[in-house]
Amino acid sequence: MTTHVLILCTHNSARSVLSEGMLNHLARRLGKDVKAYSAGSAPSGRINPFALEALNNAGVDTSGCRSKSWDEFSQDGAPPLSIVITVCDSAAAEQCPVFFGGTGGQPVKVHWGYPDPSNAEGGEEGKRRAFELTRQAIGFRMLQLLALPLETLDRQRLQAALIEIGKS
Repeated sequence: MTTHVLILCTHNSARSVLSEGMLNHLARRLGKDVKAYSAGSAPSGRINPFALEALNNAGVDTSGCRSKSWDEFSQDGAPPLSIVITVCDSAAAEQCPVFFGGTGGQPVKVHWGYPDPSNAEGGEEGKRRAFELTRQAIGFRMLQLLALPLETLDRQRLQAALIEIGKS
């Protein structure tokens, strides 16, 4: 059974898109039955070009990427979500979206904060470097998520495992 994962950030233009792309890419490579989605509470309507560049440079297919509202995932017909991950940097006092669940019951919810690479200093090269480092950090956590026995973990053990991954 497919594990559906929703990654949320406010604008759905950078960190959540990097997360969706990396999780889907790695799941395909590892033969895992995991499908990632991303969304935002206040979607910008566009993907940050540095996010697309970082994903493309890593060999990740970005053809289906789009900035969308998390409302799509709380309506009838939405995928039955198992996991919801917020990736806003709460340390920077950013407002992270809240997800109340879809038609498939309450998913396990965790927060894995990342600084916004869009705010990196150093001009275009600084932003490129920040997006690449963020992509790598996200990829590391996604590999850990994919190493979990998702089919056999109960909600409480899954929650604990995901919280631990967020500490790395």
